[in-house]
Amino acid sequence: MTSEHKIQNDIRVGVSMAGHMIFRANVGKVRMDNGGWFDTGLPKGFPDLFGFRKSDGKIFFIECKNETGKLRTEQKQFAKAIEKWPVLYGVARSVDDALAIIGGD
Repeated sequence: MTSEHKIQNDIRVGVSMAGHMIFRANVGKVRMDNGGWFDTGLPKGFPDLFGFRKSDGKIFFIECKNETGKLRTEQKQFAKAIEKWPVLYGVARSVDDALAIIGGD
């Protein structure tokens, strides 16, 4: 089974090579040397990747999953919350899936 990390990296490369701007959303908490916690500040469920389509600058969000991966509750809630906005969103298990989500070219 392919790791989600590898799928995510493959998508980042493939989408970039297609000319779109793409970013990885680093999320989570890290314990700092002083004992405090650093939180990235992104909401739970925020997609793994996001960026801008080259043809018109439309923003896209891509949740990466492996062959059997399922959305967590927070990820479903994020997807539902952005339905009212004119953005592109989808779950990708491959570069082809991601490019289909972005579309436009």
